[in-house]
Amino acid sequence: MDEFRQKGGKKAAIVAIGANCFLTVLNVSIGLMCGSYALVSEGAHTLSDIITSIIAYIGFYIGQKPADMEHPKGHGRAEAISGLLIVVFLALVGWEILQGSVERILNPSLITIPETPVAIMAVFGIIINLSVSSYIIDIGKQIKSSAIVADGKHQRTDIFSSIAILVGVIVSNVGYPILDPIIAMVISFLIFKTAYDIGKENIDNIMGKVPSEEFILRIKEVAESIPGVENAHDIKVDYLGSYATVSLHIQLDGDMTLYDSHNYVHIVQNKILKEIPEIKYVMVHACPIGLTYDHHQEIDN
Repeated sequence: MDEFRQKGGKKAAIVAIGANCFLTVLNVSIGLMCGSYALVSEGAHTLSDIITSIIAYIGFYIGQKPADMEHPKGHGRAEAISGLLIVVFLALVGWEILQGSVERILNPSLITIPETPVAIMAVFGIIINLSVSSYIIDIGKQIKSSAIVADGKHQRTDIFSSIAILVGVIVSNVGYPILDPIIAMVISFLIFKTAYDIGKENIDNIMGKVPSEEFILRIKEVAESIPGVENAHDIKVDYLGSYATVSLHIQLDGDMTLYDSHNYVHIVQNKILKEIPEIKYVMVHACPIGLTYDHHQEIDN
């Protein structure tokens, strides 16, 4: 699985960086030659895509490092941290584009009417960005990498940007050139929205937000599938980037020997690790069947 993740992450980074280098050069050069601030802004956006792809891959690479004495549960949160760095960079790019847009709206003499090649570039951008973003997001989901998925979602905003630029060129050429900087402003808002979504997802990961009910039920089902194990409860999950750690309680026959209950605990741990690959660490606590007590603790591991 680790080798599969490494190959997938490297492939996603190469595709993203290669495609965006190509698009950055075309967007900026055609935007400058044909008088479209919106397309130049999109060029700045695709330049940011190159940098965020590099950040995402660095986070992914660090997250693959095995556990050590200082990080006994591994380095998985490096992926979420890289996602937050992407958010900061996106916010800066969005702000720069927004400032340039407002300046042109307030001073229309700075506006030029975009030429036909801008529209052609916008259509080309839609096709490339749709293909690249879908490919990256699919890889990110396959290898369960929050950093790669975040990068793919960032790439996907370029599709909407290109659509907006295409509409802006058409409308500008029928007598409304003011729409070009307005489209650039829309692009900045799309960037801010993407930054918010990526930030929320990665902060939830770092803060240990409760996973889906389906995931909890899956853990419960696997534990209780072992004969003699009943009522798996107090299940707690902590995500660390692409993988998770779990603690839970199970109920066993109260007359069971300590030796036997110890074996059951390890059988449950091994079965969960085997059947739910994204879980890398399991701690199981055994309780006698029928015993009730208060499970509430500030920290329960």
